[in-house]
Amino acid sequence: MAELLTAAQMRAIEQAAIDSGEVTGLELMERAGKGVVEAIFEEWPELAQTSHRAVVLCGPGNNGGDGFVIARLLKEWGWEVGVFLYGDAEKLPPDARRNYERWIGIGEVMPWNDQAIRSAYENDESGAQYVIVDALFGTGLTRAMPEDTTEMWHGFMSSALGVFAHDPGGDRFVAVDFPSGICSDSGKDFGALPTHLTVTFHRAKLGHYAVDGCEHYGGALGCNKVVVKDIGIDSRFRSSAEPIRLKAEPGFLGKVGRNHKFSHGHALILSGGSGKGGAGRLAARGALRIGAGLVTVGPTPGALQENAARLDAVMLSPVKDADTLGVVLQDGRINALCLGPGLGIERARELVPGALEAKRATVLDADALSAYADDPLFLFDMLHKGCVLTPHAGEFARLFPDLAQKLNAEPTKGPAYSKVDATREAAARAGCVVLFKGADTVIAAPDGRCSVNSAAYERAAPWLATAGSGDVLAGFITGLLARGLSPMQAAESGAWLHVECALEFGPGLIAEDLPEQLPKVFRKLGL
Repeated sequence: MAELLTAAQMRAIEQAAIDSGEVTGLELMERAGKGVVEAIFEEWPELAQTSHRAVVLCGPGNNGGDGFVIARLLKEWGWEVGVFLYGDAEKLPPDARRNYERWIGIGEVMPWNDQAIRSAYENDESGAQYVIVDALFGTGLTRAMPEDTTEMWHGFMSSALGVFAHDPGGDRFVAVDFPSGICSDSGKDFGALPTHLTVTFHRAKLGHYAVDGCEHYGGALGCNKVVVKDIGIDSRFRSSAEPIRLKAEPGFLGKVGRNHKFSHGHALILSGGSGKGGAGRLAARGALRIGAGLVTVGPTPGALQENAARLDAVMLSPVKDADTLGVVLQDGRINALCLGPGLGIERARELVPGALEAKRATVLDADALSAYADDPLFLFDMLHKGCVLTPHAGEFARLFPDLAQKLNAEPTKGPAYSKVDATREAAARAGCVVLFKGADTVIAAPDGRCSVNSAAYERAAPWLATAGSGDVLAGFITGLLARGLSPMQAAESGAWLHVECALEFGPGLIAEDLPEQLPKVFRKLGL
């Protein structure tokens, strides 16, 4: 499982490596610049075949120092390179200043204004493609983009000369470490510059996998691809703060050595009345496909016939009210519960207390969360460490309105409050695992452990935004809980498998398709 770092964690790691004496800041800067050039040639191999043109925008810090290295390496490759410096060269940090001096020995540094752009390129009528390198602020920006940088960028994007305004497939935009204008910890937009390719170093940063960071459109092209380049920092240099984990494929999920159905758990999915059972059936199908030994749906008595007509391997046990649920739960073999999908608000208020009192592993989703919007603390007081809450953004705001307000506030400085911050606080408040759904699903435990399950870049699956997909996810997690995974493991693995199933099917996906992709995904995992 890969790690995602905050800007502060990355600075601490770099400083520890420098303090050890094993590497200098200047050497790290050289390696970073070389990594960017390598990434450009790997992404667009044709650019390595002959000389091309580049514009490098250098900022006032060490990100700008990386830019001077990139400019020098491209110049040595035979490229025509123009360099613009934002800020005063005399105030550059020592390592950046050294690379500035190396650059001016072979090339010119142009002033930071739109007039300079025009004078530099007004005679360029070739229609040549450019590689435009953003080495302005990287992870260092903690406030809104300065107005003059925005104006400068518009000079590139909308030049009347057309130099930077031809076919969008022509010019390549490359960011060093981070697109300038996106908060590297939260992904929040401070006025971001566009990029096709972002090259970062040592580890990806948290904001690379936040929705705003990886799906930034409008004035920008989006952080469309992130490449992580090794700059030779030994793995023993670590930040003292706990890193965020980027969820990769789950651990062992196979069924070996236990061949009785009850040894793989019995999940109970509580559902609603007549005409409201589809969501519960989707969850049940997900729980069964993911490997629970038995799955039972508990509808109202009036919905029993409807569900019987639609279910075969999934069993049925009508649950009229809280008293009936108490009788059903006398079967100690039922070890995982799911409440919410299609349950109904009033029925949720009646059944959730009894379900939580049973102290079984429990997933609360949809109506089971919204039922307590008026009094979230009443719900939190009933929860136990075996629970998993799976809110989407609206449900999260109902249960944690203050956290949602902080998350949705327009940031004026950074590091901005992030979805990771919000989910960690929510988990601590609820005393159980919280899975905050989205393309950047965040899963947090009360002890601060946290992971991000990203459906971005090569794992982008926009067709997951379809009715019922969340119900299937709740079923996946419930089935994994029934199989004996911990709440954190079940939430992480369920979310990862959910995206993999969507990728396996592709566009045109509907919720019913998701569980049916699990056998293919499991085979690919060697299970």
